Amino acid sequence: MASSRSKAKVYNAFYAQSGGVTAVINASAAGVLETARKYPKKIGKVFAGRDGIIGALQENLIDTSGESVAAIAGLKHTPGGAFGSCRYKLKSISQSRAEYERLLEVFAAHDIRYFFYNGGNDSMDTANKVAQVAAEHGYPLTCVGIPKTVDNDLPITDNSPGFGSVAKYVAVSIREAGLDVASMASSSTKIFVLEVMGRHAGWIAAAGGLASEKAGQPPHIILFPEVAFDPEKFLARVDACVKQYGYCALVVSEGVKNADGKFLAEAGTVDAFGHSQLGGVAPVIAQLIKDKLGYKYHYAVADYLQRSARHIAAKTDLEQAYAVGKAAVEFAVKGHSAVMPVIVRKKGAKYAWEIGMAQLSDIANVERKMPANFISSDGFHITAACRRYLLPLIQGEAYPPYQDGLPAYVQLKNRAVKKKLAPWTAPGK
Repeated sequence: MASSRSKAKVYNAFYAQSGGVTAVINASAAGVLETARKYPKKIGKVFAGRDGIIGALQENLIDTSGESVAAIAGLKHTPGGAFGSCRYKLKSISQSRAEYERLLEVFAAHDIRYFFYNGGNDSMDTANKVAQVAAEHGYPLTCVGIPKTVDNDLPITDNSPGFGSVAKYVAVSIREAGLDVASMASSSTKIFVLEVMGRHAGWIAAAGGLASEKAGQPPHIILFPEVAFDPEKFLARVDACVKQYGYCALVVSEGVKNADGKFLAEAGTVDAFGHSQLGGVAPVIAQLIKDKLGYKYHYAVADYLQRSARHIAAKTDLEQAYAVGKAAVEFAVKGHSAVMPVIVRKKGAKYAWEIGMAQLSDIANVERKMPANFISSDGFHITAACRRYLLPLIQGEAYPPYQDGLPAYVQLKNRAVKKKLAPWTAPGK
């Protein structure tokens, strides 16, 4: 006999990746997809945005339900963004109301009631505003942000998924390059400059300091965005290093500024988020040393290599990236909205962590910089406190599977969902 009670409707979810990707952002995607499949009475299909939030605006949705269990699991060891990401910032609600309403229109057309946005500061702001607009329109949408940024500048969370792996890459790279330079310094190159990401916060540059466990080990100098660049003081330190150790290896954050607050590498343009485009500080620093001290140099710009190096990802970072994706779904099915999973460092001598919850309104557009007690008094290195904070984040190896000498990464089918709405045109186009 059929039950007279009507069956509750199951609604779909939308997941999107935003901003610069990381070596482990796909692990967060795996956490979302695998966990959502455990709640068939709560969540129907998970649609992903092709190229991030633009995919929602243009109704370019990907149906992840056709992906195999093995393929989804394979995301854990695959770098990049499996569904595509973007740098597209929705402005304030008053400026971009039409775009926010378009998102709700697309969500309604595809029975989407869950919104998972995987990104950094700007992305958490967007997720928070989408939640606000949905509430204003009376649309029942559960919005949960998922933290991701190599810059490690999200507030409240102890650290940001993606950072641990780039930190490991930078520490390993400067240690290996330092050994290379040291072996050639007596008759050749005496200066090596490694430029790393970090527009306003020096977390990635600081991670290079982990390679220097004893006096004289590279990097000898670290330049942070938080410390105004003093050319005379800097050159004196470089010269002293070369005279004492025979060479000088440096890690330089792309966001190093002069005393007037201007980027040393200012290119004069801005990106889609309104951030200054930086043209490369390593050659500026290296040439300054050459011009003033005469030392031969080499420099490298880690650029995309540092955030895509899945082959050397930190196991801790991988586990945390998956955990925040998993927690996002668990929060959503319990009815929590306008929140973000955060990593909480437990107290005690041995490093341990757990997942907590924070409000998006407390995270959106707040940038956490290096605390003063993490930077040495001379401004050129990290302190013991910084080392204690950073070291647990790069622990463990999580090598991907290899085939024919190369990492075997996963490529999803990414089958498109049939469109139901009229084409969308960006305002002003």
